Amino acid sequence: MATMNMLQAVNNALITAMNDDEKVMVFGEDVGHFGGVFRATSNLQQTFGKGRCFNTPLTEQGIIGFATGLASQGSVPVAEIQFADYIFPAFDQIVNETAKFRYRSGGQFSCGTLTIRTPYGGGISGGLYHSQSPEAFFAHIPGMKVVIPRNPYQAKGLLLASIRDDNPVLFMEPKRLYRASVGEVPEEDYQLALGKADIVKQGTDITLLAWGAQVEIIEKAAAMAEEQGISCEVIDLQSILPWDIETVCSSVEKTGRLLINHEAPLTAGFASEIAASVQEKCFLYLESPICRVCGLDTPYPLAHEKEYMPDHLKTFEAIKRTVNF
Repeated sequence: MATMNMLQAVNNALITAMNDDEKVMVFGEDVGHFGGVFRATSNLQQTFGKGRCFNTPLTEQGIIGFATGLASQGSVPVAEIQFADYIFPAFDQIVNETAKFRYRSGGQFSCGTLTIRTPYGGGISGGLYHSQSPEAFFAHIPGMKVVIPRNPYQAKGLLLASIRDDNPVLFMEPKRLYRASVGEVPEEDYQLALGKADIVKQGTDITLLAWGAQVEIIEKAAAMAEEQGISCEVIDLQSILPWDIETVCSSVEKTGRLLINHEAPLTAGFASEIAASVQEKCFLYLESPICRVCGLDTPYPLAHEKEYMPDHLKTFEAIKRTVNF
């Protein structure tokens, strides 16, 4: 085991994958000798050469189109989009090419070896263009997987699983945790299952569900609630698409209550999909309405970031309202 932050864990996963398979290559804006804006790809070019780690032009549509073509020809590309906010120029490529490539050819062709890495989320004073959480957009795309780690251990294991999965995967990294989240990570090769939620803490009174950086928030809120005698079950969804409905519903059947937390705006956020599915399957077990603690339905504000973010205090108040309904 080694102590790593999330950036180091991502870097270690890329090194592990590139050592294991010479078809794995990493590219994106400034990922080469510069190591990327966050240094997640540091030393990859020096170690594996410019043929396997290189810079691209500043064109997200071009990056994903190029990556999709490489994957369809047998390569294992890991394409970086520098910020999730700038993935939208590539939206057409991801939605209409990457996700559909296998299906429009009846399985004759595939770009399932493609992994797209991108940092997302707020908490770093990034303002409108460097703070968005667009996971719900991509959860609407059949043919893709969407994965979000919460700490260094998850980051390495889930990224290795994503690179080796036979489907295109969007791997979204919570940038607020890049250096803030530190933990023990196995130095050897390991993978964590995609599409499987992680029960972080057992509880009996209410289920708290989040992903990425917000898992830490619901853990803090759960600790506050425990002081008032409220037992919280804490779940990290880990994979947005597919999402682990069985684990979530099993928990809700036990606790009778559900609170979902995410940074993205409330309206049409992925919490809406979870809430609709859970009420359909668990209606007779629910003791109170499903609660959502989310970002606001506004562009992400720089000056009012703290007010915008769904923090542990907002979550704690929502827990009390839900339990006392």
